[in-house]
This record gives sequence, structure tokens and C-alpha cells, in this order.
Amino acid sequence: MIDRAPRTTSLGLTTALTRAATAVLRAKAPGGRDRWERKNYAGRTVELYAGPASALAVAVGAGRVRPAAGFAVLAAGACGAYDDVAGDHRRGFRAHLSALRDGEVTSGAVKLFGISAAGLVAGALLKERVVDKVLAGVVIAGAAHFVNLVDVRPGRAAGLVVALGVPGMVRGGPGGELAAAAVGAAAAVLPDDLGERAMLGDSGAHALGAALGVAVAAANGRAGLVAHAAAVVAAAVYGDEVSRIASAGRWGPAAPTRRSRI
Repeated sequence: MIDRAPRTTSLGLTTALTRAATAVLRAKAPGGRDRWERKNYAGRTVELYAGPASALAVAVGAGRVRPAAGFAVLAAGACGAYDDVAGDHRRGFRAHLSALRDGEVTSGAVKLFGISAAGLVAGALLKERVVDKVLAGVVIAGAAHFVNLVDVRPGRAAGLVVALGVPGMVRGGPGGELAAAAVGAAAAVLPDDLGERAMLGDSGAHALGAALGVAVAAANGRAGLVAHAAAVVAAAVYGDEVSRIASAGRWGPAAPTRRSRI
């Protein structure tokens, strides 16, 4: 019989921490409130507090289950936070890699390589065999980028994390606890995200995605890792192509997005 207490603890912990951290950031507003506000796709002003709050909360929640998981989540959140502050207009992996070839290090390139490196380190710590280490790293980094790719309208990223994370909780064990940590943080921000009062930003989206990735890595053997790695790579390639085409205007004017997208 699977013990549900660890998953319940992870779920409650990240929910409470996300709400508490959001309240603290809102009260303090480091650097001034203008730094923590953005215009969403509809031109409404939304807050960014939920992004770093959820990233910190899920890093703590995941780290208590597996330190490597906490590291991956924190690194993904930090790279996303950098892009929230320094992001530019370019979209897609190709645009950022092209800029890198020209000697310009964009925020998107920092995210791409920083999160990939963190995913590989975490994968190396979570698994024993070399092939499994690499596959786990691909899953973690790919999941982080995938959740960020879908975060273009209110509630999509947080809702996706809840939808994908809840089935993962059923399995129990470390994978179930890690999934519960991601679900708790996502559920905490979902009402304000749907209500267009807050947004995850790249910080929160990447962190929650990385948490899903480490949950999958912890719960699966090689066959599962291969399937999930193929899925996230395919999603990343598809998302990059859509982003590139929209940016080039081949579908007419690019649809307004919530933030710069890699």
C-alpha cells in the first residue's frame, strides 16, 4: 500500500511556501513595483511575484526529496529570472544561437545552455548508468523549456503542470513526491494567473517545468526516459518552429505573447 503522507506533505509545503513568498515579495517589492509588473497579451498589467516565489518554493520542496532535484529547479528558475529581466525580442533557439555565433550572448542562450547544463548535472546525480544520466538530463531540461513554451496565455503553464503532475503523484515514491511539489506550487498561482492578476514569467515556468522533469526522471527506467526524452525534444523543435514562423510574420502579424519567448 502506497503511503500518501509524503506526497501530501510536499503538496502542502510548496503551496504554502509559494503563497507566503508571493506575499512577502509583494509587500517588499525589491527594486520598486515597476520592476515587478508587465503587460500581458491583452495589455493588462500583471504582477511577476508568483514566478520567483513558485521557483523558490518548488526548489525547497523538491530539494527535500532529492537535493539534485532542488538544484535543477533552482538553476532553471534563476536562468528564467535572468531572461525576465534582460530578455530581448528574439524568439526561437535558432535566433539565439545565430546571435551567439556572432559573438552576442543573449538571455535566451543563457537559458538554453544554463538549464541544459543543470539538467545534465541533476540527471547524473539521479541515475547510475551513463545512458540513463544523459536521458534524465534531456528530460529535465526539455520539460523546463516545454512548460515555458506553452506559457503564452493566462493559466496555460500552471494548468499544464497540474494536469501532468497529478497523474505522476499516483505512482508514489520519490517521483510522486516531486510531482506533488510541482503541483502544489502551480496550484497556488493558478487562480491569480487565470484571473490575469499575475504571471509566472520565465522564472516560474522554467522552474515548474524542471520540477516535472525531475519527477519523471526519478520515476522512470530507461524505456520511460527514452519515451519522455523523445516527447520533450519533439515538443521543443515544434515550439521553436512555431515561434520562428510567427516572428518572421509568415502567419501575418505575430500574435501578442506574454513575454519574449525562446
